[in-house]
Amino acid sequence: ITADTLKAIAPATASCDGAEFPDECADAATAAVSISKSFDTYKITSVGEQAAIVSIMLFESGNFKYNKNHFPGVPGQGTRNMQSPAFNEMYAKAIGVTDPMADNDSSFGSAAWFVSTQCSPEVRKGLEAGTQEGYDAYLTQCVGTTVTPERDAGWTATIAAMKG
Repeated sequence: ITADTLKAIAPATASCDGAEFPDECADAATAAVSISKSFDTYKITSVGEQAAIVSIMLFESGNFKYNKNHFPGVPGQGTRNMQSPAFNEMYAKAIGVTDPMADNDSSFGSAAWFVSTQCSPEVRKGLEAGTQEGYDAYLTQCVGTTVTPERDAGWTATIAAMKG
């Protein structure tokens, strides 16, 4: 993924100007490098899976402006996909760090780790298909959240930009 693709999906990723927590913000250029590394590390090769990962990170981190849960402020919840403290503990152990929010590669890597280790083969096949149904199943059956118009809009923009 490139910085230009991220900016096409979410123009707010172009810079961190005005970020409420500037030390947590990552712009598209920074994000693209770490996201690409995560795709390589976790062997996320299908456009559908890649788009789901990018889409959920953009949504959960407010276009990469946040790395920790501030609203309502759950201690230990964070990374770019806002994993729960329990998943962050598992992820930290898996990659051998104490704080997966401490650096961009770890923080941006969490969503790819999650898909590759926590989602069923059926959910992953749905993502690989690159369909709305596949994305919705990922949200409800793997992430454990509800489908919303805002999430679907983010997915639609992401899959369109990434398919080119």
